[in-house]
Amino acid sequence: MLLTIDIGNTHTVLGLYQAEQLCHHWRIRTDRYATADELATQLNGLLQLQGEQLSTISGAVMGSVVPTLKLAWRQFCQQFLGLEIMVIGHPGVEPGIAIQIDNPQEVGADRVINSVAGFTRYGQALIIVDFGTAITFDCVADNGDYIGGIIAPGLAISLDALSSRTAKLPRVDISKTPEKAIATSTEGAIRAGLLFGYGGMVEGIVNRLMAEFPQPPLTIATGGMAPLVAPYAPVIKEVVPTLTLEGLRLIYERNRT
Repeated sequence: MLLTIDIGNTHTVLGLYQAEQLCHHWRIRTDRYATADELATQLNGLLQLQGEQLSTISGAVMGSVVPTLKLAWRQFCQQFLGLEIMVIGHPGVEPGIAIQIDNPQEVGADRVINSVAGFTRYGQALIIVDFGTAITFDCVADNGDYIGGIIAPGLAISLDALSSRTAKLPRVDISKTPEKAIATSTEGAIRAGLLFGYGGMVEGIVNRLMAEFPQPPLTIATGGMAPLVAPYAPVIKEVVPTLTLEGLRLIYERNRT
């Protein structure tokens, strides 16, 4: 089985593949200071809940936007799995797409991984909206090239700022649907502001990006917050929660020889 590891600033998503089939996946909190032993304990517990064992893992691939965790995961794979992990972005690991921006080294591994998965799945020009700690808008040309995009603050950042930088505004549950835009309570006003506001932002940014494509691209979304915002942004045509895990698997298969 192949272990796929998508390390984000807030959460880490793990997937276990048997060939092309995603058998299990988990979302855990990212701990920047986790050791190899702690990672082993955590993953072993998750596997046992599904009737699996560490010994069933025969390969591992990682994409990370948290540099401090690369070493810990590499040590975990060496000590507990007896293998070397493939790290997206390291020399010799080719994603299989051309990165057409000013400095290709600047682009985050997650953005490249999503682009590989998206183009492989749809085979056309794309805008991929990834709702993580930051919201990224990644543009893929109709030949599969990565051509750039936009980065904006995520919902959690805005929600944290409201509760920490104001004296009276509470932290609210944004998983509840706003009843209407003209809210009649403080919680309702915050919920409407975030969901209608981010939906409108996504709609506006995607329409601006579309104007720079020769032909209208397909817009898809992924990331933990995608299901919350997508209903408020009709321009999003499909939500693919495990897009990054699929991209990790694809790049691993292309490079493992």
